Amino acid sequence: MPYFGTGVEYALHCLLWLAGPLERPPSSRDLADMQGISPAFLKKIFPKLEKAGIVEASGGIRGGYRLARPAETITVLDVVDAVEGPKSLFDCQEIRGRCALFEGKPPKWSTQGVCGIHAVMLRAENILREELARTSLASLAAGVLGKNGLPARFPDQVRSWFADRQTAREEARVTGMRSR
Repeated sequence: MPYFGTGVEYALHCLLWLAGPLERPPSSRDLADMQGISPAFLKKIFPKLEKAGIVEASGGIRGGYRLARPAETITVLDVVDAVEGPKSLFDCQEIRGRCALFEGKPPKWSTQGVCGIHAVMLRAENILREELARTSLASLAAGVLGKNGLPARFPDQVRSWFADRQTAREEARVTGMRSR
C-alpha cells in the first residue's frame, strides 16, 4: 500500500494548472476532465484544500477554484497534509516487549528507551517531510513548463481549453434559460 493515496497526486496535478496563468478560475469538473480523472473523487479533495487555505472557491456560472495564496508559498507538504491529514509513516506496536521468553511482564531492559526500529522510521519520516516542505508548487510548475520538448504553444492551448469550457457552460445556461 502506498504511503500517499491517489488524492495527493490528483490534488498536485490540479494545483499545477491553477498555478498557471488561467484567465478565469476553472471548475473542479474541468480540472478533472482536463486530466482524465474522476470528477466525483476530485470534488471530495477540493474542500480539503479549501479548508487548508490552499485554494478558494468562487460561486456562480463563472465560478471555480484559484490558489488562495501564491504558488511559491504552497508546499507539497501543505498539500499532503491537507489531503491525507496528519499521519505517521510508521505505527510502532512496541512488539519488542512481547517476546515469548519473557513469560508475562517484559524485563525493563527490553523496552527501555526508544525502539531502534521506531527511531529509524522517525528519522526517515523527518527527512521525507523536510523534502516535501522544501518543494513549492511554484517549483513543480516551473519544472513542468521547463520540460524539454514542451511545445511553446502548449500554455496557450491550456488557457484556450479552459476558456472554451467555461464559454460553453455559459452559452448552455443562456440557451437553457431562453427555452423555458
